Amino acid sequence: MNYDQMRHFADSYGLVFMGIVFLCLVGWTFRRGARRDLDRAATMIFDEDRQDG
Repeated sequence: MNYDQMRHFADSYGLVFMGIVFLCLVGWTFRRGARRDLDRAATMIFDEDRQDG
């Protein structure tokens, strides 16, 4: 496989792959039940009872 063939492959299928990954990550964020997990992650730094180490 030479450079031009690899470049064509990356331009076409790489874009499709990155689009699918993006849609999966957005879908994961807005899935049902995600609000509880995301709220907990957003306020985790303020938890008094959590100890590191």
